[in-house]
Parts: sequence; structure tokens; C-alpha cells
Amino acid sequence: MLLELSPLALAYCIAVLLLNFTLRGSLGFGGALGLPLLALAIPVKVIAPAWSLIGIVSSIAIVGRGRRHVDWPEFLRLLPGCMLGILAGLFLFKALDTVLLARSLGAFIIVYAAYSWWMSTRAAGTRPPVPSSVLRPLSSVASGIVGTVFGSMATIFFAMFLDAGKMGKDAFRATMSAMILTISVARTAGYAAVGELTLDSVILCAASIPAMGIGLLVGDRLHSGLSQTAFQRLVCILLALCGAALLGSGKQF
Repeated sequence: MLLELSPLALAYCIAVLLLNFTLRGSLGFGGALGLPLLALAIPVKVIAPAWSLIGIVSSIAIVGRGRRHVDWPEFLRLLPGCMLGILAGLFLFKALDTVLLARSLGAFIIVYAAYSWWMSTRAAGTRPPVPSSVLRPLSSVASGIVGTVFGSMATIFFAMFLDAGKMGKDAFRATMSAMILTISVARTAGYAAVGELTLDSVILCAASIPAMGIGLLVGDRLHSGLSQTAFQRLVCILLALCGAALLGSGKQF
């Protein structure tokens, strides 16, 4: 598969991987942008299983270093709503037009990113107009819906769930990576069960490790130098970009 890529396509894939894992290393997520960008050069049948394998490797690297920061109670609070969302996602996948659903979700994410940015400019201790008791269950259920319909886009709502809880940046990154690790293991098992985990996908994952390592290293250095406010605002920017990608989407990721 890799031998069939032109030098330009190969350079493009390396650039996407470096960007993706710099974001993963600094913020804890970013795959929502990486997978659809790579799918422009590599068939989805190959990249989707490879992306799950890559998610396992990169998440182990992050959780391994920051495991003491993982907020396990928050991790467990996400699961019930996510399971309900998966069931709802199966229904919506059959009943609704996926382009309309993608654009609706994109608009919602952009509005939330703007809201979270606005909240970051307010004085500490200011009571939010939309309580986290409302935002967090919605984000939990939405992560299951979106994960079922669009795959990698579930991480956007993981980020919203953790952001609504105003989690510190170290706990945010480590807990997000634990969530991604869990989903990636489950997806990889599913791909293997239906015979979609091919040798091409394994080779692609292995070939991605150098760019992954460099990106995670750069991202970790950026993460160490970020203040909590700057971290929260970068999360808002990335959420807005993901929302814009969904808003302009004409196909499934």
C-alpha cells in the first residue's frame, strides 16, 4: 500500500501525522482531524483499522507517562451515557441523512467552542450560564452517537465532557488518552472479528511510529509550557476546527 503512494502523497501523510500527534501530545486529542485528512490519500478500508492500532500505540505512550493523572471516576462517568449514545447512533445511522446530521453536529460544536472560549475570559469562580450537569450528560451521549456514525469524531465529545468539568490540563490529557485507548482496543477487536484488520493496516501503523514519536515529543514540550487558560483556549480552537470540518462535510468519516 505505502509503495503505491507518490512521493507527494507520502510527504502529505507524514505532515498530517506530525500535525495530528503534536496535537495529541499537547492537548490529548486531534485524531478527529487526522483520520479524514489521511483518508484523502489512503483508502478508508486500510486507514480505519490502522488508525485504531495507531490510537492504541499513541495512547499507551501518553497514559504510560501520565497514568497518575488519569481521573478514573470521570472516565467511568462517561461510559453509561456513551453506551446509550451507541444505541441511539445505530438508530440515527439508519433513519437520518448523515450529511444533515454531520452539519447539525458541526454547528453545535462550533457554538460550544465559542461558549467555552467566552467562559475562559470570565473571572475565576463565575457561575456558568449552562451548568456542567447539563453539558456533561449531553456530551457523554453524543460521544456514543457520533462514534457510531462517524468513527473518530467521538473524541470531540470526550473533550467537551472533560472541558465542561473544568479539568486540569494534565488530567485532561491523560484521561482523554485513556478514553481513546479503550475505544481503540474495542474497535481493533471488532475489525479483527470481521476480517478487516489486514496486513496493510498493520504495516501502515508500524510505518507511522517515527512520525508519531516525533509529534508526541513536540506536543509534550508544548503541553509543559502551556498555562491552564492557554490550554483551554487551544482546546476551543481545535473543537471549532473539528466543527467546521463536520459543517462542510459531504460524506462520512
